[in-house]
Amino acid sequence: MTYQTRVIGAFSLMAAMLLIVGFAQSWSLVLAILNLCLISSIMALGLNMQWGYAGLFNAGVMGFAALGGAAAVIVSVPPVQEAWAAGGGGIMLALIICAATALLVALVYFRLKASDTIRFATITAILVVGFIFYRMLLDPSVDAIEAVEPAKTGFLGGLGMPIIFSWLVGGLFAAGIAWVIGKVALGLRSDYFAIATLGISEIIVAVLKNEDWLTRGVKNVNGLPRPVPYEIEVQQSPFYQGIAESLGVTVVEFSSLFVKLCYSALFLIVLLIIFYLSQKALNAPWGRMMRAIRDNETAANAMGKHVTGRHLQVFILGSAVIGIAGAMLTTLDGQFTPTSYQPLRFTFLVWVMVIVGGSGNNLGSILGGFFIWFFWIEAEPIGLWMMEFITSGMAADNALRLHLIESAPHMRLIMMGVILLLVLRFSARGILPEQNRQSAG
Repeated sequence: MTYQTRVIGAFSLMAAMLLIVGFAQSWSLVLAILNLCLISSIMALGLNMQWGYAGLFNAGVMGFAALGGAAAVIVSVPPVQEAWAAGGGGIMLALIICAATALLVALVYFRLKASDTIRFATITAILVVGFIFYRMLLDPSVDAIEAVEPAKTGFLGGLGMPIIFSWLVGGLFAAGIAWVIGKVALGLRSDYFAIATLGISEIIVAVLKNEDWLTRGVKNVNGLPRPVPYEIEVQQSPFYQGIAESLGVTVVEFSSLFVKLCYSALFLIVLLIIFYLSQKALNAPWGRMMRAIRDNETAANAMGKHVTGRHLQVFILGSAVIGIAGAMLTTLDGQFTPTSYQPLRFTFLVWVMVIVGGSGNNLGSILGGFFIWFFWIEAEPIGLWMMEFITSGMAADNALRLHLIESAPHMRLIMMGVILLLVLRFSARGILPEQNRQSAG
């Protein structure tokens, strides 16, 4: 089977599965799955840049997605004027102290001509003094902000800009943190790097859960603005009412489908742009160099390639793409819920998408995003159908039958494991494996 035939067959099968759900369940569900598949594919593309291009094991996908979600809040929510008046100035001064402390430490480390002991003592003194002043300004400001109508606000709010700008800001947030992580951890061995990314992602989520003044913490931020019309606006429009009548559906059903289609169009545009840029980079000399580094770091280093610098580049780029996807997901949900950022969903699943689709292949990552998320959502109804079929000969009140039917939701994890095992057994490089290309030195 040629590669082109394999691509057409795989995506045709994916389209057929979506159509089956549409006819068997509902078209609204199909569009909901499609939107999440598009976002998942973007996350998978970001991880594929890191693992498929450069062999970097990023176990902190969850943290970068959470940064994108936080960006949606910071960009789109209107500022809370009372909170800014109560403690906004203190927060800004605390951040200035923090930045000044970091700058002084860097100046002392790189510019002070003295013994290591004196330099270490100076840096320690700067850090201690800076921390004391930082906490003196931060703590009372945080208390004042969180006391402003905590049931409704209790945080500073955001910039009140259109939420679609948060997609870029989420990418910038993730890229900035990736730069910091990369500068510290990219010199480590691959297993230590994975541990570092996992630990830092947990720290990011913990900060978002506990710093109420920033994103309300576990109280969540609801009712985020949309980049598409609201259903009620569509339902009240005579134009859309006419379209719904011509299609033979109720205006309520049409409004739901129309809004989901608007999201699909936006997400598809972003996916195509990222895919196009990813393909251009992969097929350019830069991409060939990254694959050469991935396949043999020692040889690439001997040929004068700056391995750590190139790893930092691709780590930042991949993290930025994941941050964009995280902001898109929060936009789709309409709320920011820090407790929802779990490694099972935002790290393990994205890794499965890349592995099943085919690491090193951008089309494979997109296919993996669709394939795995589809079965993640449909595993429960499929499991329920299987249990009902298996127990069809039992009495309705049979204890074993009731237990198996109640256990159907747990089929989700079993199905993910079975899919991964089958793909690794029969197509170890993924459904759409990386195409062999002539590597550049």
